[in-house]
Amino acid sequence: MKVDVLLGLQWGDEGKGKIVDVLTPQYDMVARFQGGPNAGHTLEFEGEKYVLRSIPSGIFQGDKLNVIGNGVVLDPKLFREEAVALSKSGHDLRQRLVISRKAHLIMPTHRLLDAANELAKGDAKVGTTGKGIGPTYSDKTGRYGIRVGDIELDFEAKYMKAKQRHLKMLADFNYPVDNLDQMEKEWMEGIEYLKTFKFVDSEFLINKTLKEGKRVLAEGAQGSLLDIDFGSYPFVTSSNTVAAGCCTGLGVAPKNIGDVYGIFKAYCTRVGAGPFPTELFDEVGDELCNKGREFGSVTGRKRRCGWIDLVALRYTIMLNGVTKLIMMKSDVMDDFETIKACVAYQHNGEEIKDFPFNISDDLKPVYKELPGWKEPMTKMTREDQFPVNFVKYIKFLEEELGVPILIVSVGPDRNQTIIR
Repeated sequence: MKVDVLLGLQWGDEGKGKIVDVLTPQYDMVARFQGGPNAGHTLEFEGEKYVLRSIPSGIFQGDKLNVIGNGVVLDPKLFREEAVALSKSGHDLRQRLVISRKAHLIMPTHRLLDAANELAKGDAKVGTTGKGIGPTYSDKTGRYGIRVGDIELDFEAKYMKAKQRHLKMLADFNYPVDNLDQMEKEWMEGIEYLKTFKFVDSEFLINKTLKEGKRVLAEGAQGSLLDIDFGSYPFVTSSNTVAAGCCTGLGVAPKNIGDVYGIFKAYCTRVGAGPFPTELFDEVGDELCNKGREFGSVTGRKRRCGWIDLVALRYTIMLNGVTKLIMMKSDVMDDFETIKACVAYQHNGEEIKDFPFNISDDLKPVYKELPGWKEPMTKMTREDQFPVNFVKYIKFLEEELGVPILIVSVGPDRNQTIIR
């Protein structure tokens, strides 16, 4: 068997959590391969809403094993809060969730360093969530990090060594650490809670699962345009969010990657700073934001909204080797008379269709206009109920992108999902 990969094709917030939950019944294992608690996956079903930050979105399907892979960075305090909240709702995680020993831990001082770094950048700040993700990945690549498996070894000595190094760095920033004692207390409580879960060498577990003929779904966080190598640098995250990140984030060989599900919204959003060629600053952008409930599930930050960008989508489809597309939030576009899609960029009098190295302010989107469908879709349950103009929109996208759209979402609930 091969590992199927599910990831976002835009700047994150595409609705990955819902689709993982929808697809999980077809799989035996769901494994998260990168990112940290800055990326919230929202799921809605049976009248309840859940936000997952570190825990894989297959956790609600009781007979499936969920894995937090080695590519993830984990904050014990936030993990404890998330897991306790889920346990109170009747979901027993200890029978369904295992954690890679090689996953790196986010320390309290990582969060302080995150804030100090952003403050020092001034107007050039990236707009991080302040969860300590970047400094943790920096320590990982710098070979200073602490991993989950260290909890089973000489943990206190490793922690103190790393903490003292961070404190020197914070002193250089002249950044206050007054609340560190309280942060540390809550973090250590999280460490004790983590000890009640099973730690595994996840690379062996996943490959053994494949050899047994079982199916594995790898879940990515954030979006491909936030990839540390291929995203809109430097306004990116600190990990590889593209399909290749699955190989390093889970210990899966490239030859063992199967289908790649690429998720995108029928429009486009972005959180934080960074270029966004199709961003709208008018009432259309406000309508997309309000109707789409475009506010961060973890941070609550308002998302920037704009028309769909097919230049960027073609780029991320190529990078990921996408085999099947999934379109989210189609219903948000129900009321528009006209819908626009960016098919190229205008730059220095030249029309370009390849995603450029540098996205500057003088890069202008070239739009194709399509008629809206002006019909509510939230209660539709079959493809043959789709409005004629929506069918035309899907066909247009498939021709532009060169990949079939397998799933269409017409609302936030797991039941508002139509498989074509």
